[in-house]
Amino acid sequence: MRYRPLGKTGLQVSILGFGASPLGGVFGAIDEAEGIRAVHAAFDLGINFVDVSPYYGLTRAETVLGKALRQRPRDSCILATKVGRYGDAAFDFSAARVGRSVEESLRRLQVETIDLLQCHDIEFGSLDQIVEETLPALRKVVEQGKARFLGITGLPLKIFPYVLDRTEVDTVLSYCHYTLNDTSLETRLPYLEQKGVGIINAAPLAMGLLTERELPSWHPAPETLRAACARAAAHCRSRGADIAQLALQFSLANPRIATTLVGMAGVAEVQQNAAWSEDPPDPALLSEVQALLAPVHDLTWPSGKPENQ
Repeated sequence: MRYRPLGKTGLQVSILGFGASPLGGVFGAIDEAEGIRAVHAAFDLGINFVDVSPYYGLTRAETVLGKALRQRPRDSCILATKVGRYGDAAFDFSAARVGRSVEESLRRLQVETIDLLQCHDIEFGSLDQIVEETLPALRKVVEQGKARFLGITGLPLKIFPYVLDRTEVDTVLSYCHYTLNDTSLETRLPYLEQKGVGIINAAPLAMGLLTERELPSWHPAPETLRAACARAAAHCRSRGADIAQLALQFSLANPRIATTLVGMAGVAEVQQNAAWSEDPPDPALLSEVQALLAPVHDLTWPSGKPENQ
């Protein structure tokens, strides 16, 4: 496993990160014992960055992850969780609520300290509140020793400079914007690097668009994007390849991105992704797939409040 620095935190994170949302059943029913084994398999393979949230499975993902962490030394991983989102339409970025949220996550995760505490999907809240209330409250949590670093997450890219021009955070987590079909995160990399933040990329498979699996019913992608990704997947299949492998290798290849999170809940899945992470994408196939996806390149969907788009 290869590692990269996470901004100015001093942390070295595996380029492949363990996205724990599937432990909450977000992508379908899971076997809890298998999920715990998957976490342990990830650690054994050198994956040291794990990301979760109370939102995933309505606290179930944190609970299952906590059971896995309990069986390993605390320094087995760099642990990230989130505050502010608690359901599909349940957001609360108030100081009082995020303070309670941290305590609840510590109990579920069965740890005393969270390495990275992130404000979750801030585009659904007031960005001014994030700057003026939420982050100051979380800095007190850091001062208390219950967290080490702070970050922000979300889909619209404009939310990051709005916050970073007004205050400091240690990391940003962007999802679905550095994939085979959408590389718009690249336009923000110089700014983020100038700010010295660690860059976390999530959903390199575009939440299932770049896989052979059936899309979950909640997927927000427009039909034109779905159809183009399906054609790209079929092309890979005709070449005896898996589009998920190409997509993962493409995202991992960018040295400016510290880590890329992939949702995992099974041992075989962890082993496969770790093996794929060892090699670069096939250049010829990559070129062919990018040509197929060119008509929908950087096509996305709205997320959050209109003023945060």
